Amino acid sequence: MPLRLAVALFCATASLFAIAGADDPYRFYSWNVTYGDIYPLGVRQTGFLINGQFPGPEIHSVTNDNLIINVFNNLNESFLLSWNGIQQRRNSYEDGVFGTTCPIPPGKNFTYILQVKDQIGSFYYFPSLGFQKAAGGFGGIRILSRPRIPVPFPDPAGDYTLLIGDWYKSNHTVLQAHLDRGKKLPFPDGILINGRGPGGASLNVEQGKTYRLRISNVGLQNSLNFRIQNHRLTLVEVEGTHTLQTTYSSIDLHLGQSCSVLFTADQPAQDYYIVVNTRFTNPVLTTTGTLRYSNSAGPVSGPPPGGPTIQIDWSLNQARSIRTNLTASGPRPNPQGSYHYGLINTSRTIRLANSAGQVNGKQRYAINSVSFVQPDTPLKLADYFKIGGVFRPGSISDNPYGGGIYLDTSVLNTDYRAFIEIVFQNDENIVQSWHLDGYSFFVVGMDGGQWTAASRNGYNLRDAISRCTTQVYPKSWTAIYVALDNVGMWNLRSEYWARRYLGQQLYLRVYTDSTSLRDEFPIPKNALLCGRAVGRSTRPL
Repeated sequence: MPLRLAVALFCATASLFAIAGADDPYRFYSWNVTYGDIYPLGVRQTGFLINGQFPGPEIHSVTNDNLIINVFNNLNESFLLSWNGIQQRRNSYEDGVFGTTCPIPPGKNFTYILQVKDQIGSFYYFPSLGFQKAAGGFGGIRILSRPRIPVPFPDPAGDYTLLIGDWYKSNHTVLQAHLDRGKKLPFPDGILINGRGPGGASLNVEQGKTYRLRISNVGLQNSLNFRIQNHRLTLVEVEGTHTLQTTYSSIDLHLGQSCSVLFTADQPAQDYYIVVNTRFTNPVLTTTGTLRYSNSAGPVSGPPPGGPTIQIDWSLNQARSIRTNLTASGPRPNPQGSYHYGLINTSRTIRLANSAGQVNGKQRYAINSVSFVQPDTPLKLADYFKIGGVFRPGSISDNPYGGGIYLDTSVLNTDYRAFIEIVFQNDENIVQSWHLDGYSFFVVGMDGGQWTAASRNGYNLRDAISRCTTQVYPKSWTAIYVALDNVGMWNLRSEYWARRYLGQQLYLRVYTDSTSLRDEFPIPKNALLCGRAVGRSTRPL
């Protein structure tokens, strides 16, 4: 290669990454997304493979690392990856949902430029378009603390990621077509642990040693309970927050949620069941894996140990017991409790009620009666290029009004640096699960019945857990506090994937008229352009 051309290519590549943290380490990934035959429940299916793997490769990183992920789409359909729990500080363009990022066309590639700024913890990535999540393509993300930042427990002997979730034997295209015909999603066929069905997953341990498990519910429809036969689980981290170290016999993970537990291999040397079952369902789906001691005297025997199934009070009490460790460091050396969220006055209360119903004879789901319709152009691009007619800021009310469901592209307009209260009201007989991209929020309260202003008297204003995904129990409410310190267009969605696909989502537009890089990064130079943004320019390379 001529020297002049080589220098030009180097400069172009360097300028592409210049907006990321220049003084922080870079990690480079090249991912090839293809179809492949998978057999998680014993029948052949067409799944999504990343570099030939199902689930996909795990991302290992350290606080503030820059992740440069070049994704080649070798499918015959468009593709996008989103990064559940990664906050994309000042950079919602990289969030990987259609409201912010154009899909990668078949046969093309796109390089994500992410920074895990001021984050630690356990998260995952997944395909965000349509119903592609039902085909796989998901994988774990772990963000370790920097070497000099204290962690509130000794280094474990091993650190494992477990991706658990309900699963269908049908291909994602069949499931999506079923929803497009206006039907409800059927009950799943089974549960997977790291892409494997009953008896397929295993962990190897040594007697007397302590291990960390990073567990994420990457499923489509159901809350799950996780347990290990005869072993206690000590919760230490939830979605980037170190928790009070409470010990449980089993732990509930609702859709989209992630956590870390420690357990000690302190039982007689043999094999033990790892058990995952659906919660609040009839029938109850159960799957098992194997915890295998290195000096095991024999295989698992007898039936798997039972656990909670339909008990809501058990789950609610456990959820309330999950609290922030105020004295532990987070991604920075200062204690997590140094931010006194309970002393800050909220400037706005937003009440969001989920509902289900029919529109034009087809099943739809809504928030405050608005069922989200995907526009032809990503909302963030329409906002940046000032393209009219794509969305209306404030197209959804701050409060439910009780009317019938209607279709719109719902965008909730909010102010940068506001401190707000959001109340999720669930008047249905399901367990709802809500995720907010770009943020962690404080789960200050949850209870049965209707939320009222008097409900604030029971809020936890001292050590509520800070996380990015929260459940709402049937006929109940959950309240969160959010400091809107991250400018951008952020997806607020139901993690119940059929509901999200059929309208139970919106975008939170956190707006400022500032053009300072301290508030928001400019559009990436390599941003894909689609819809009405085609033909416009990003920035000179």
